[in-house]
Amino acid sequence: MKTIGYAIVGTGYFGAELGRILNEQEGAKVVAVLDPENGETIAKEYGCDVETDLDVLCGRPDVDAVIVATPNYLHKGPVLAAARHKKHVFCEKPMALSYADCDEMVRTAQENGVILMAGHVMNFFHGVRKAKQLIAEGAIGRVLYAHSARNGWEEPQPEISWKKVRAQSGGHLYHHIHEVDCIQFIMGPATEVTMTGGNVAHKGKQFGDEDDMLFLNMEFGNNTYAVVEYGSAFHWPEHYVLIEGTEGAIRIDMCNVGMTVKTKDGREEHYLVHETQEEDDDRTRIYHSTEMDGAIQYGHPGKKPPLWLHSIMKNEMKFFNGVLHGESVPDEFKPLMTGQAARAAIAAADAATLSLREDRKVRVEEITGGHAGQ
Repeated sequence: MKTIGYAIVGTGYFGAELGRILNEQEGAKVVAVLDPENGETIAKEYGCDVETDLDVLCGRPDVDAVIVATPNYLHKGPVLAAARHKKHVFCEKPMALSYADCDEMVRTAQENGVILMAGHVMNFFHGVRKAKQLIAEGAIGRVLYAHSARNGWEEPQPEISWKKVRAQSGGHLYHHIHEVDCIQFIMGPATEVTMTGGNVAHKGKQFGDEDDMLFLNMEFGNNTYAVVEYGSAFHWPEHYVLIEGTEGAIRIDMCNVGMTVKTKDGREEHYLVHETQEEDDDRTRIYHSTEMDGAIQYGHPGKKPPLWLHSIMKNEMKFFNGVLHGESVPDEFKPLMTGQAARAAIAAADAATLSLREDRKVRVEEITGGHAGQ
């Protein structure tokens, strides 16, 4: 088996762990990293090179693919550089903080014939895959509505994380784009969006500048709808995706972790959200402990991700590495491997942002220029 050479741009909490996982995969080796703060330390751990210039890194003949795990606002440059050097790319979510940037990244990857995979981990949840299978089999009839909540209460942090600065993270809507992506993974791209909310309880320098309460209403043009709640101003924490159909419903609970399928005859079936009961129990424990703060878990280089998250990250990297070794891509994952799914999620987020700013319903085609499904 050919060994795929990987470079990692951004070796903080997530990037460093993605590299460790890759180095454990068959036919994969991290050959270089770039990170002005953590690069030297992580390179010593991996036994690989350190680069300080993006073009030099992407131009290395032993680099076949680039993992981009920088803070959100720093994704675009490395993705474009990698694609222009004909390197495949895995980019952490959100791919970009605007549709225009995301579209440029997708088009550049297409023009250079490379894979551009987004780090939308919910696609790899056992529960999400099972839900899609059950929906395809007609278990809950025709899907009518989805409701997602990802919220909690956040106290001041010892220092302001970039995750709390809208220009760097995009705020809750962009940084936690998972739920918007997951709903569109199940229901298709939204056509119209309305968002209300604001910064209602976390004003002041110690909290950054993101809105702490957001309510997103998505319409899909076929009499189907979704509502998504985000924020850190909720004293009753919730994290779930609920899918309602004509014949039943599916609830994927990520706080009291487990998945329940309810059919119209009153029967209930229960499934795991993650790969094992141990992973589900571990996530439940974390959500009910002090490790979570306002629906955010803060990490740092060297900190190990929790069991459930490590398992999902491993599934992502195994899939990406497998595709680079020639494995086929299931039809449902094809939009994920071209950046199109990520672009559709950012289009919905941009439409929501415009809706909040202008206090009106926004058609997603106002963002995409009328390109359906973008």
